[in-house]
Amino acid sequence: MSQDSAAVPDAARKLAARRRREIVAVLLFSGGPIFESSIPLSVFGIDRQDAGVPRYRLLVCAGEDAPLRTTGGLELSAPYGLEAISRAGTVVVPAWRSITQAPPPAALDALRRAHEEGARIVGLCTGAFVLAAAGLLDGRPATTHWMYAPTLAKRYPSVHVDPRELFVDDGDVLTSAGTAAGIDLCLHIVRTDHGADAANALARRLVVPPRRTASDLGHQRYLDRSLPEEIGADPLAEVVAWALEHLHEQFDVETLAARAYMSRRTFDRRFRSLTGSAPLQWLITQRVLQAQRLLETSDYSVDEVAGRCGFRSPVALRGHFRRQLGASPAAYRAAYRARRPQNGAPEPALRPERAERAERPERERAALGAGAGFSASALAGHGLAEAAEAAKPTSDPYAPRMPETAVGRAAGRPVLPGQRERPVG
Repeated sequence: MSQDSAAVPDAARKLAARRRREIVAVLLFSGGPIFESSIPLSVFGIDRQDAGVPRYRLLVCAGEDAPLRTTGGLELSAPYGLEAISRAGTVVVPAWRSITQAPPPAALDALRRAHEEGARIVGLCTGAFVLAAAGLLDGRPATTHWMYAPTLAKRYPSVHVDPRELFVDDGDVLTSAGTAAGIDLCLHIVRTDHGADAANALARRLVVPPRRTASDLGHQRYLDRSLPEEIGADPLAEVVAWALEHLHEQFDVETLAARAYMSRRTFDRRFRSLTGSAPLQWLITQRVLQAQRLLETSDYSVDEVAGRCGFRSPVALRGHFRRQLGASPAAYRAAYRARRPQNGAPEPALRPERAERAERPERERAALGAGAGFSASALAGHGLAEAAEAAKPTSDPYAPRMPETAVGRAAGRPVLPGQRERPVG
């Protein structure tokens, strides 16, 4: 999860005298999902001082005129209106009813005013769309439910959307991914305000892990179909469906443009306007995610996985896999299997760096074989392992320019494809 950004000047904004951080306003709208709405009410609205959890004061505010109806037809009556936000040092928007609708202007004005006066603004799940509509996410990193992340990136291009994070803390503006990730962010707020002991005590009362990460959850596996809902009614939907069904074949963006009966330039423009992502980067991401699935569910070698995912060589797979997931394919598989023992028998944990060392001879044979027209297996079969060792490269051209990190998460702040282009090999 992203930590507080020291580079954001707004994070140092002084809190107005009448606002206090322990006063938490939760902004509810009609049509909001009941689960997301209940998370901040439970975390900040129940007195658990007997368990060592400092008390917050909760203000439940209606973001629009009553009645407020939640999913399932339940009707809520909020005790406060938008005027109560003026006293809160923390304002939480737990969810927004529809990503296709604009939030009420009065609620957006109240959020802007609270932020200008130093309040901490929090958006859970689709609540990020409300924060973005208020302009509070401009130029900032943020996250939301993986299914809606491309839509958020497309609609608000100045927001640096990262759907791989459970939550993003950018100082005075915080956002979380879908549903249960809202609990993670609320626990993080308690940890920030009162320390790890208080957050751990609250986690015990809620019977949830005190601190999760995206790699713990396997969050990456949910991103493979992360396209805007609007694509279903677009002619490009058929081309996208074909691409997902034929990832095992070697084809490029020109092939997709031809299937859409468009020039490459037109196809790029249409695809980007629809998804917020460049088609080449989207295609590479789908191939990497397919490789991730095969590494988790099959015994194919890395070379075989590369071929079954449409990569032209294992070297290409390793480079793109490392860039997106922060580890080599072999290291990822080893760590995944260590976390999930098969056949009920525990397996010894294999650290990613050890798996990385175990994979190097195979990578080096592949590199040597590519230069001489041999495959890695052919080199081993012809007794040329010693030659591969002698020709060992001094550095891995696909190694990241940063320290190795935990599996499933790259170092630094990841960038959603389409936000900032970078060369792909």
